[in-house]
Amino acid sequence: MSKEHFERHKQPWNTDEIQKLHAFAKKGMTLKAIAKALTRSEESVKKRAKQDKLKVAKKR
Repeated sequence: MSKEHFERHKQPWNTDEIQKLHAFAKKGMTLKAIAKALTRSEESVKKRAKQDKLKVAKKR
């Protein structure tokens, strides 16, 4: 597996990104799809979703 490089490493989440995360999770998007749409790592998305008590779909 290749490691992807994220330019936004350790950047704080802004309000717009948080709203998008909530909308994507509500639609049932997968962790990988949400991470790609927000240009964030899957780990970052997972942590933020857990912090906001969101359910993110597992891989299909």
